[in-house]
Amino acid sequence: MLFNSSVFLFAFLPLVLFGYYTTLRFGGKLAAQLVLFAASLIFYSWVDPSWVLIILSMMAVNYFAGMRLIAKREKWLLAAGIAFDLIILGYYKYTAFFVENVNAIAATDFVIPKIILPLGISFFTFQMIAFLADCYKRQAPAKQNWISFGLFVSFFPQLIAGPIVHHKEMMPQFDKPKAFNADNMAVGLCLLAIGLFKKAVVADTLATYVDPLFAAAETGPLHMVEAWTAMLAYTFQIYFDFSGYSDMALGLGKMFGIRLPVNFYSPYKSRNIVEFWRRWHITLSRFLRDYLYIPLGGNRKGKPRRYLNLMITMLLGGFWHGASWSFFIWGGLHGLFLIVNHFWGALPRKQTAMPVWFARTLTFLSVAVAWIFFRANTAATAFGMIGSLVSFSDLKGTSLYAALLTRDSPLRQHFPASDANMLTIILILCLLGCWLLPNSIEIMRRGKPAISGIRGFPLPRGKASDVLTWQPRMAWGVFFGIVMSLCIIKVLYEPSNVFLYFQF
Repeated sequence: MLFNSSVFLFAFLPLVLFGYYTTLRFGGKLAAQLVLFAASLIFYSWVDPSWVLIILSMMAVNYFAGMRLIAKREKWLLAAGIAFDLIILGYYKYTAFFVENVNAIAATDFVIPKIILPLGISFFTFQMIAFLADCYKRQAPAKQNWISFGLFVSFFPQLIAGPIVHHKEMMPQFDKPKAFNADNMAVGLCLLAIGLFKKAVVADTLATYVDPLFAAAETGPLHMVEAWTAMLAYTFQIYFDFSGYSDMALGLGKMFGIRLPVNFYSPYKSRNIVEFWRRWHITLSRFLRDYLYIPLGGNRKGKPRRYLNLMITMLLGGFWHGASWSFFIWGGLHGLFLIVNHFWGALPRKQTAMPVWFARTLTFLSVAVAWIFFRANTAATAFGMIGSLVSFSDLKGTSLYAALLTRDSPLRQHFPASDANMLTIILILCLLGCWLLPNSIEIMRRGKPAISGIRGFPLPRGKASDVLTWQPRMAWGVFFGIVMSLCIIKVLYEPSNVFLYFQF
């Protein structure tokens, strides 16, 4: 079930909200938890009911293994529990990739039945692995409510594409449910409207340009202008798609009185790659740091080992996103970027100082180039597009302005001239919006939309920021009512696109 579908917005969500708060009022905490747990399982089973058996089985094994680890620290049980999770994830996500590469290397012809990847399995697998590790370290409560644990794993606002939540920040909230609160509902609806606008209006519009350009790249080299257009369009598509999902998840959680952790915080404003990973998919960065990078040794064993640990972490982080060499290369690029960033940061400041605008632009372009590997279906297509980015010979005989904006644009191979011109305007507006406007956390900060802030990124202060800070007033209500109306029209009259992070 999609957040941006009519069945979710007009049937599932209202019914679950009504059922949850009614049950909480008249039936008590346990009954309300059961209603929310059942609703989350229905949400997850909407595409394929068999997926419920997978997630329930994993919940049962991890819950009882965790309780045993708290009672008696046994390394073999920790290893067995993590192995169980990784085997299930590996079977569904990496079997086809493994067989394909074995066939290519050994000239064999093994054939396996088609395996459908259960939605969100990468996310809730990581959550349960972290739970087991914390139980082993005695960092989890000795007594656990199994329904709260089930909700921690399956809570539908964050089940499919994150954030990757931690049991310490979620289970106490499920154990102490909050009664209906009009302020929480208002903040949640505003965040839902912001996220739905980002997804349905911005990201899905960009997808109509991105898909044909990347498809064309698979059949032959693109013109330089087309390659840059495809790269930038996807750079903004994935930004607004994932940002939109993150906002909707926060808003939906807030409607139920649950505050989810911040997962997205204006990443394209970053001045270096380290900062980018503190702003993009924040909860994944947290998991990789706490449960992979630090156990590998982190920065405690000298610079060479630190750089190796960074590369291993990012390679595995890239492979977590998808079973293809393109994702592996994408992770490797970010590992290389991080190594260069740390090396550069260790030099004397006088030698490394650069204007903020230059640092931000350099970081943005580095991330954008890496996104090509994230989007391309094959590594060969990605390398071909990168070659097209520097095909300056394509611009001979025409001005850059003509190549971009006039009827002579190479983009006419795939779009009418009017569409190419509109795309240029959209890209400029997206860049200005990402760099100049406050993010949804900053706009909605009065409503406390998420768990904590992000270290190093204080919320805005002063009169200038207050102009774009939400307040429970009529003007803001009218504004978000208009935004939501536009989104609903888009949802009703155009087919909904799946969120990009659903594939992971």
